[in-house]
This record gives sequence, C-alpha cells and structure tokens, in this order.
Amino acid sequence: MLKVALTGSIGMGKSTVGGMFTALGVPLFDADASVHRLYEKGGAAVERLRAAFPEAVIDDAVDRTVLSRLVLGKPEEIRRLEAIVHPLVGQMRQDFLAEAERRGAPFVILDIPLLFEGGGENRVDKVIVVSAPAEMQRARVLARPGMTEEKFAAILARQVPDAEKRRRADFVVDTGIPLAQTEEQVRRIAAQLGELAKGKSGDA
Repeated sequence: MLKVALTGSIGMGKSTVGGMFTALGVPLFDADASVHRLYEKGGAAVERLRAAFPEAVIDDAVDRTVLSRLVLGKPEEIRRLEAIVHPLVGQMRQDFLAEAERRGAPFVILDIPLLFEGGGENRVDKVIVVSAPAEMQRARVLARPGMTEEKFAAILARQVPDAEKRRRADFVVDTGIPLAQTEEQVRRIAAQLGELAKGKSGDA
C-alpha cells in the first residue's frame, strides 16, 4: 500500500483537494481533523493540555484560539505543545493505516500540513503539494475569522516556502485555476498513483 502525503502552505486549498480525493473513494487521514478530535470534550489531549496550558481549556475542551495565542512566536511553548499532541496524532495515523491495509486500499492520502517542516517526507512514498499564487493565498488567509497580518506572517515564517515545496513534490495540484480543472488534476494523479501501487504490489 502506497503512503502518499498531501501538503501545502496555509491557504493553498489543501482541504479542498483532500475532499476531491475522498470523493474518488481514496482513504484520507486528516492530521488537523484528528487534532480537533483530540481537543474536543473527552478528547485524549484535553487533560494533558490542561496541565501544560490551563488557560487554553474552557468547559473541558481545548480552545484553539487561546492555545494559539499562548504558543505563537514562542518556540519553547510550541515544542511543549508538539510533545503532547504529536504522539497522539501518530497513534491515530497508525490505526488509520492498519485499517486501510486491512481493507486492501492500493494507496492512502495522509494530509500533513507541516510535512517538510517536520522531516516527514522520509516516511511516505510520494508527496503531493497543493499550491496557488501568493496573492490568492494571502486573500484566502486574511479572509479567515480572527486572522491578522501579524499572525499570517508568523505562520508563514514557520513554513517552508511554496517554491521549495513545489520543487520537492512528486505531484503539484494547482488551486489557482477553475475548480473543474483542479478536479481533473486530482483524477489524473489518483490514476497514476493507482498504477504505481499496482507496480509496487507486483514487485513485492
């Protein structure tokens, strides 16, 4: 089973592209959605984060806005947060992979926002980067509730530049074009991955 990473900088349309793969029946693991589950009431991260960042837990759930404010621009606090959350997400990803393998999926998509930043490309077979022109990215991000120029700049500073991601990708999906054309790119990539997976299983 091929493991394919889906990544891209903030505002590039990664979730939209992930949804296109899901619509084609491809199993997709969404790291950010997994974090949401960990942060909601009863989630596995709540009590650990209450101990580390008590202000961020409100009504027995983690408030992402407060948590973001507590760690943004503070590398030591970001490391503390990641030390709690990353192992939990990793376990959820392993469970997802085991289930996909059991079902006989030829390949899976792993939606990993900070793939290159965390050195995760070495743990997957192929990498898809979602990209759009910088001005379109900027407009999308600044339209989000609670987003500011300063916050956007701080997020970008932590991310590998888009041009570098494109250079290191096996496939690039352009979301700066009409939706139907982006969907066509996704269908083409899915077909290629299906062929690659067949070849890999034939080699095994």
